[in-house]
Amino acid sequence: MCTLAIYFRCSNGFPLVVAANRDEFYARPTAEPRVIAADPWVAAGQDLNAGGTWLGVNEHCMVAGLLNRRTPQGPDPSRRSRGLLCLEVLQSGRIADARARLREEDPAAYNPFNLLVATSEEAFVATNDGIALAVTPLTPGVHVLTNLNLNDPTCPRIAGSHQLFEAVSLSAADGDLAHLLAALRRVLSDHRVSLDPRLPSRHDTLCIHSPGYGTRSSSIILYAGHERRMRYWHAYGPPCISDYQEVPLPS
Repeated sequence: MCTLAIYFRCSNGFPLVVAANRDEFYARPTAEPRVIAADPWVAAGQDLNAGGTWLGVNEHCMVAGLLNRRTPQGPDPSRRSRGLLCLEVLQSGRIADARARLREEDPAAYNPFNLLVATSEEAFVATNDGIALAVTPLTPGVHVLTNLNLNDPTCPRIAGSHQLFEAVSLSAADGDLAHLLAALRRVLSDHRVSLDPRLPSRHDTLCIHSPGYGTRSSSIILYAGHERRMRYWHAYGPPCISDYQEVPLPS
């Protein structure tokens, strides 16, 4: 289970901000963000089991972020890697190319997922329930994704965090990246538990610590309007104890 917040056109200074925690089994091998593809270049973390990614950015200032959807029966290991699709969307180029790429896919080839695709001008979430794929354009504002529906009020993690993310003022932080990064880190480090009777354990906090599974890393990606470029920070561990380091992106 992961959490991803999108600030879409909430600020002239930062018209696109993505703040995300990646929750995963500690034993799953992972390479931290770096340039992993060219033409267009893609900077992303990489799952070393299947080769795909959960979050990245490309040279056209497009972000893609993948979240696995909850299913009662669990994932079918015979289906294609969802992370590979996320990487291929980033490699497709611009957002119109990404949308066309998704239209070509067979939803039944993948286990269910939510896939954010966004630039500073346009954003959408593609939701695959394993049978059909639906695309929801994002309106300006703050949106939160987990393993349920976009902005789902029945998800305790969304219900408990949406107001925290909304309280981060991007307009007040224009030109003050340190303030913005610190404010987002405080939210992503939240450990408060709201019980969800649908879950077998208390995996509904933003920052998870449990045996064998937890928040492996945290990322903040934004489009800096005054610089007209993407910037990418990554914490190599849970954000409550790990500092963010900027990921070098090609110029």
